[in-house]
Amino acid sequence: MANHKSAQKRIRQTERKTEVNRKRRSQIRTAIRAVMDAITAKKKDDATTALKKAESSIMKGVSKGVVKKETASRKVSRLV
Repeated sequence: MANHKSAQKRIRQTERKTEVNRKRRSQIRTAIRAVMDAITAKKKDDATTALKKAESSIMKGVSKGVVKKETASRKVSRLV
């Protein structure tokens, strides 16, 4: 366990950031899954709206530092 006050604070900050990043990553995966489900069900309108939402959430993950830029662009291009 950390002995210094600053190290204890760092641990608390890391735990909070980890939780937030985990939620963001989960949101991205859910959006991708929604697109894949719509494609599998052959619902074009649902797939296009889900793709818009997925692309938005993936790019938001890039801006927040959860996903690397190259990874995000690869995921988006595969969905398209």
